[in-house]
Amino acid sequence: MVFSNKPLRILTVILIACLPLFGTANTVSDTTKTHTETAVVSEQHSSEPKDETAKIREQIEEVKNHHVLDGHEFSIFEDEESGAHYGFPLPIILWDNGIQFFSSSKFNHGEAVAESNGNFYRLHHEKIYKVANASEQLSLDEHHHPTNIAPLDFSITKSVLSIIIVALLMFFLFTSLAKSFAKNGGISTGAGRFFEPIVLFVRDEIAIPNIGEKHYKKYMSHLLTVFFFIWFLNIFGLTPLGINVTGNIAVTFGLAVVTFLITNLSANKNYWGHIFWMPGVPLPMKIILAPIELMGLIIKPFALMIRLYANMFAGHFVLMSLIGLMFIFKSVIGSSLSFVLSFAISLIEILVALLQAYIFTILSALYFGSAVQEHHHEEEAH
Repeated sequence: MVFSNKPLRILTVILIACLPLFGTANTVSDTTKTHTETAVVSEQHSSEPKDETAKIREQIEEVKNHHVLDGHEFSIFEDEESGAHYGFPLPIILWDNGIQFFSSSKFNHGEAVAESNGNFYRLHHEKIYKVANASEQLSLDEHHHPTNIAPLDFSITKSVLSIIIVALLMFFLFTSLAKSFAKNGGISTGAGRFFEPIVLFVRDEIAIPNIGEKHYKKYMSHLLTVFFFIWFLNIFGLTPLGINVTGNIAVTFGLAVVTFLITNLSANKNYWGHIFWMPGVPLPMKIILAPIELMGLIIKPFALMIRLYANMFAGHFVLMSLIGLMFIFKSVIGSSLSFVLSFAISLIEILVALLQAYIFTILSALYFGSAVQEHHHEEEAH
């Protein structure tokens, strides 16, 4: 199915043209004051919306940061009036003079000191620092960064929990797919009917064209795992649960490192020969190109890491910013416009979630293909 982009262009132009009309946080009623009011009263009324808007902006920034960053508890909803938090705590696992194991509820959402086996800890921007006693505050430097010792943190954060859930989901899903495929003579049943064409797409459109029919089978398990792992995590990231796993550079770094190791450990001699002593070029150029090609070994996984991280992080940040504009605009039209933009970006993010999984997988396949490619050079006659 082909969609015309002409209506989308027209809509984009109209929205951009109308943005200046709704670019103020003040309503018309804020400027229609009666002439009987004094200058002092008028000044007070005009300053109230500014204070309220500043407060709303601070809350929006806090929500945005809370959404894109990892956390030690799964907070679903918070009631500002009663101060109640709706969610559930996660286990804290620290290495500090032995293993320290306790619940994140001891931190009381970052407001209390947690005690474990005579050790005291404080939570600051979702990082755990050690303090001497229950009354001691964190020591901050001139940049407001804690100078206290941070123990090794192996806690089950909400990103780790999301990874575990996706891993279990993939295990049971594809185990069921494999069993149904074997039981019914090569015909999948149930949910496998939806995922089987995707598996075939990864094989026929990504693995075989980029790696080759001779070597693609040994890389299929990794390509399928990476594709569905990134896709499922990206979809979970679009839910209102505050999950942004693929927008965490530590996660994308781990995925890139695995691809890097597989590429270089399975590479043949032709691959290394083209890196350290490129055939068919003059000797001076070989000496110049060898360091450049060696740098390419690091640049390739670095590009994988940054591309996935930057796209998903920016998408979440933009979406949360657009949702926040609905609370800043005072007019019905302005809030409606923000809602329409947020809805449109959400639809685009669904496509981006799949697209980023596809890009990461196809680039990995390209790297694998270059590692096992067999080069045939004609012998030079002298």
